[in-house]
Amino acid sequence: MSGLFGTDGVRGVANRDLTCDIAFKLGQAAGALLGDTIVIGKDTRKSGDMLEASVAAGVMSAGGTALLAGVIPTPAVAYLTRTLQCAGGIVVSASHNPPEYNGIKFFDAQGYKLTDFNEHRIEDYVYTCARGGIEHPFLDTLSPHTPQNSYELPVGARVGTARHVDDACDQYCAHIIDAITKQGISFKGLHIALDVGHGASTHTSCRTFEELGAQVSVINTDYNGCDINVNCGSTHLEPLRALMKETGADIGVAHDGDADRVILLAPDGREIDGDIMLAVCALDLKTRHLLQENTVVSTVMCNLGFVDAMKAAGIRVVQTQVGDRHILEEMLLHGYNIGAEQSGHMILFDYNSTGDGLMSAAQFIAAFIRSGMPLDKLIDVVQKYPQVLLNVPVAHKENLAQSAEIQDVIHNVEQQLANEGRVLVRASGTEPLVRVMIEARDVARAQELANRIGDVVKRTLS
Repeated sequence: MSGLFGTDGVRGVANRDLTCDIAFKLGQAAGALLGDTIVIGKDTRKSGDMLEASVAAGVMSAGGTALLAGVIPTPAVAYLTRTLQCAGGIVVSASHNPPEYNGIKFFDAQGYKLTDFNEHRIEDYVYTCARGGIEHPFLDTLSPHTPQNSYELPVGARVGTARHVDDACDQYCAHIIDAITKQGISFKGLHIALDVGHGASTHTSCRTFEELGAQVSVINTDYNGCDINVNCGSTHLEPLRALMKETGADIGVAHDGDADRVILLAPDGREIDGDIMLAVCALDLKTRHLLQENTVVSTVMCNLGFVDAMKAAGIRVVQTQVGDRHILEEMLLHGYNIGAEQSGHMILFDYNSTGDGLMSAAQFIAAFIRSGMPLDKLIDVVQKYPQVLLNVPVAHKENLAQSAEIQDVIHNVEQQLANEGRVLVRASGTEPLVRVMIEARDVARAQELANRIGDVVKRTLS
């Protein structure tokens, strides 16, 4: 949607795009529109303290209670929102983005990401306040027709307060440990290599795996606010591969900055992405008669090899737009209990209401243990088509659909591929990029066709 919100909350360079003013108004909007008690978490970015304070002040200025969970994964905030019976949750994080970025995302009382309707309500609130004097680049894109509602703020005894949730990480870890132990599974004898990416999972993942019985070799647990996601974590797997080679670990686990996603590594170095995790976990659920409606939910970005694997197993695949929110909406609408994005966001609806990197890793490992198979063989269930993904920096991603030249080259490539592959070109919802994905039976062919489209996109939209 246009305006403040992208595909995953409000995001930008902290203190330039995403300022304390706008964070305050977003917090105030949450307190006024969602309800009186809001749990707030953050990742390890240097700007996190600043924006957390601003958001919390906004919640309190609306008369709400701000529960401060500190540095904690995004899915833990969704979990705590439900278990602490809060009116909503807020996470100060820019997920996998570089350290200078930050973001603010919201959960409703059930721990779900907000609907478009509620995002519009928050935008309307902020825009109304902006007419009272706050000026900000984000606000230039909001509709001039936004209603000028008036909101009366509380005074005196009705002003809100804040308090810390000292055991927030403890509660989240206990939830995951309980979910695995109830299956009769122990990780004893398993050696896990773990990269927490200088991010929010530094206080949760290692201790959880160890309490489940695993031996854990972990890197990047320290943080200085400027190293989150830098050459580490789920988007930079080289350090984890080196750790696995050094330690001889059985499986590698890598999180992004806020640990709402996870990418795994097999002992031979192969990447286990969201498609493979979804396939393995879905087959495990089907074997245990727990796969609701015999269906999994993925996105249009999933590999055709994943679709083939599910078809061979008699499992139906439903595909949505990119974004774990769209996956969740489909799951809620039809009662499905598992879905994932290739990027490593997996929603296990029996356990959490959003993408949960630690729960996903734990459930995958449980499925791996139950299978009795070597991991290298287990993941062969998905025979992937070669896939090339280009992230093309552009200045005007909003003009993608209107460019006849780009649409022509896409159509031409689709004709060349016919039924032997596919093309997906879309604007990023969180960055100034256009993503070009080509799948083909031959990787050199896929690279050639991706470059052809990428060159036109760059020339046309820069």
